[in-house]
Amino acid sequence: MTKKFYFIIMLLAAMVLSVKAQPAAVKNVARSVFKLTTYGADGTELTTSNGVFIGNNGEAISNLKPFIGAKTAIVTDSKGNRMNVTRILGANDIYDVVRFSVDGKTTPATGAAQPSTQGSKVWLVGYGDKNPVITPATVKSVEKFMEKYSYYIFALTPPDGTNTCPFVNEQGQIIGLMQPSNTTFNTYATDARYIAGLQVSGMSVNDANMRQIGIPTALPTDKSQALLALMMAEQSGDSLKRAAAVNDYITQFPTQVDGYASRAQMYVDANNFDLAAKDMETAIKKADAKDEAHFRYSKLIYAKELYKSNVPYKPWSLDKAIDEVREAYKINPQPFYQHLEAQIVFSKGEYQKAYDSFTKLLKTPIRSGELFFEASRCKLMLKAPETEVLALVDSAIANTDTLQMRTAAPYFYARAQSYEKLGKFRDAVFDYTRYEILMDRRVTPDFYYVREQAEVKAKLYRQALNDITIAILANPQEAMYVAEKASLELKVNMLDDAMKTSELCVKRWPDYPDGYVLLGLAQIHKGNKKDGLANLEKAKQLGSTQAQALIDKYSK
Repeated sequence: MTKKFYFIIMLLAAMVLSVKAQPAAVKNVARSVFKLTTYGADGTELTTSNGVFIGNNGEAISNLKPFIGAKTAIVTDSKGNRMNVTRILGANDIYDVVRFSVDGKTTPATGAAQPSTQGSKVWLVGYGDKNPVITPATVKSVEKFMEKYSYYIFALTPPDGTNTCPFVNEQGQIIGLMQPSNTTFNTYATDARYIAGLQVSGMSVNDANMRQIGIPTALPTDKSQALLALMMAEQSGDSLKRAAAVNDYITQFPTQVDGYASRAQMYVDANNFDLAAKDMETAIKKADAKDEAHFRYSKLIYAKELYKSNVPYKPWSLDKAIDEVREAYKINPQPFYQHLEAQIVFSKGEYQKAYDSFTKLLKTPIRSGELFFEASRCKLMLKAPETEVLALVDSAIANTDTLQMRTAAPYFYARAQSYEKLGKFRDAVFDYTRYEILMDRRVTPDFYYVREQAEVKAKLYRQALNDITIAILANPQEAMYVAEKASLELKVNMLDDAMKTSELCVKRWPDYPDGYVLLGLAQIHKGNKKDGLANLEKAKQLGSTQAQALIDKYSK
């Protein structure tokens, strides 16, 4: 027998002895190991990894990295059964670990109650439907993290395809998930107890990693955290994650209104009003707080009638919204229910009735700047003297909490408009500026045009020129802004500037008559009557109603 053949025989014998030396409990863990495959939004495979089931109802742990950028994922168990990953239950990118659930019954492995120590004999259990690779190892050292968890280090070169497979002790209990090193010959494992304990919070859906994962995040078990998660999902812009959060919330908290109201809103957004109505009727039937259910139903109908009145739905109307909020008030007479009714009455055009309701509510605990402002809008629609409107807006501002002054931004804008109507142009400019500041200068180009008009009337020409220039920069496609700037430059005798601005206007908008009017006036004032009259004639041809009077005036 040759030495080479003898070596092969001895190696095979050692492998057989190694397999036989494996405790039965270790071999059984292979039934719980799976292959993980993640896919992109277009269905292409991204990557594969492994993991292990830790619960009967699909709970599993693996590494996080394969999920980043994935839209969907599946696991294939040791028998070849494929299951979809349905929810992310918790994750940590520092340790590259994740806990998730799949849509099926699963065979779990048991987690070790106590950590393994240095020198302990353990086994790395690979994935395989028939002959999984099981590799013996010895714990080289153990490092602690977060005071109670273990980070294991092994002097081991792991077999191919065993990334994120479990290390188990002699009892077949998982101690950690394997993580090979990119910089040393060591192999590492993160404590399975830590991974199994990963949880989600109300803010998890907004986590940077979660935003890169298409699979929805599970709801927290705590009701307040679950409600926060529901709100975050509503604002996420991801319809799949929002739908998952809504349905999970209804399942977890069937007697709470929030889930039904959120799903009903989704149906309204999709113009599926029958299903929206059905959800709110279910909420009224099942909710512990039935007054809240009627109130939320009223708000839903009111918003639909306000913003989607062009999409008719016969069972709903503003009167139906009033009926629902009155039912809420019967059950629990809260003034904010009457507030909503007053708002609906205003939307029906019953301004005096709405005014009476708003002012009556000023004598209740919900007295606020908002009520004064709403009363001022009623006065405005009733065409009351502007002084009455202004007095109510003043009260709206005075009754706004200084810590919440940003909510008063619309009040300052409304007061500026009242000041303009009363000829108090400088006061108007001051209030427009306060509005701009309260809005953190996130205003529309038209705002600068509106303030410029008030500044012109207040003879604040430098400020007016600045504002109309900002409006042009913010919306360079609006011809009216350019024409307004040329007009103002004419007004303050900046003739050369007026010439340049009006020339730009006619060049960019050759069919806009006001540009030719302004260019003609600039030329006439500069002494070029011939070209000026020609441009006024051009404006007349384009439909200007003021061109003929100017031609008559300057032809003399």
